[in-house]
Formats: sequence, structure tokens, C-alpha cells
Amino acid sequence: MKIAVLGSNVVGQTLAEKLNSLGHEVMIGTRNVKDTMARSGSDSVGRPPFSDWHTKNAGIKVGTLSEAAFFGEFIVNATNGVNSIAALEQAGVKNLANKIILDIANPLDFSKGMPPTLSVCNTDSLGEQIQRAFPYTKVVKALNTMNAYIMVNPALIPEDHNVFLSSNDETAKAKVKTLLQSFGWKSHNIIDMGDISTARGTEQLLPIWVRLWGILQNPMFNFKIAIGPKPN
Repeated sequence: MKIAVLGSNVVGQTLAEKLNSLGHEVMIGTRNVKDTMARSGSDSVGRPPFSDWHTKNAGIKVGTLSEAAFFGEFIVNATNGVNSIAALEQAGVKNLANKIILDIANPLDFSKGMPPTLSVCNTDSLGEQIQRAFPYTKVVKALNTMNAYIMVNPALIPEDHNVFLSSNDETAKAKVKTLLQSFGWKSHNIIDMGDISTARGTEQLLPIWVRLWGILQNPMFNFKIAIGPKPN
């Protein structure tokens, strides 16, 4: 499958690497290819500059957001959540039409420093905003409640843990579930939350996630839903 990963930072790179390793044709989309290739120094998590990463992953194409969206049969939104709508507009309404958008972004607002707040919450979500802005796409919210390494390799955590799906389109959810299973997610650990409005709940896990990261000093954790017997 031809997959466009919109976003060239650590999350986009990690997803692109995994998808490429599974045999998909992958293109990373970025706002300005020249600027992205010209980055120097390590990124925020100590990874090498994008150009060094791309040299080691030369099978992954790089293009503008619109070029990648045109290329992909399936779209991954790995852009900065507060700028996702603008990035998807740059990708192009026509280029996104009738395609699945796997939205893994979160509306984290760092404008006042750490910890971040949510730029949208409670009565709306980024997933819903994307679906409204691009009504001819099929938005599926998933993978936004963990770090990128766990997204593509759930076995990094040895015990059962969960990933959530939210979408108005059952066929799109089924296709994303199949993709998640190819990453190693077990079917019983994938929880279908319901329609896209349920992304309000999963996005609001992020303030808890950020604070846990600060306490644990380790991002390699995820949420596990432990189910007991039903009350009488």
C-alpha cells in the first residue's frame, strides 16, 4: 500500500520506518523539503538530523505535504496537533478526499511551557475538527496515547496494554485495526471506542500521560484497561 506520513519529526520518522519495513511504499510529507533536509544537530529526543536519518532510510520518499497526500492511498497525520488543520489544508482537500486519515496527533499547546494544555477539549476534539474540516475523508483516531516506539512495537511492554480506535466509519476502523495488528497489536488489546466524538476522551488522556512521564522519568509506558467481574 502507498502510505503518506505527514510530519517529519520523531513520530513521523518512527512510523515511516515501521511501515517501510512491512513492505509498504512510504512518503514522508513536510512543509518545506529543503528546510527539513537542512536541519542540523540532534532533535528533541537525541535523534540525528533528518538528512542523516533519510540517508539510512533511503527507501522512504520525501516530498511536500501536498505531494505526499497525492501519493498516498492511506494518510497518517503525525503533524503537530495545534497545526494539524493547517498542515492538512496545505496537503490539499482533493489529495485527501476519499482516503483514510489515521490521526495520531494531539492538540498539545506548549505556548505557556510545561506541562502543556489542550487547545481543544471537553466538547470537541482534534479528531472531530479534522473530520469536519475534511468531510470527504475517513478519520480514525488511534495511537495517540503512547510514545512512537510503542505505537509500532507494542512488545516493548511485556504485559497486555491497550490502544483505542475512534471513527465514524466502520470500514476505515477495520483497515486501521488490520494495520495495528501488523505492528504487533493483539486483537483483544484494541478497544473500539465508537464514533469520532470518543476521541475527546483519548485526547484528554494526554495531560495524565505527560505528568506520568515527568514522575516516571521514562516514556516507555502505556495504559492498560483492567476489567473485573460485573457488579451484581
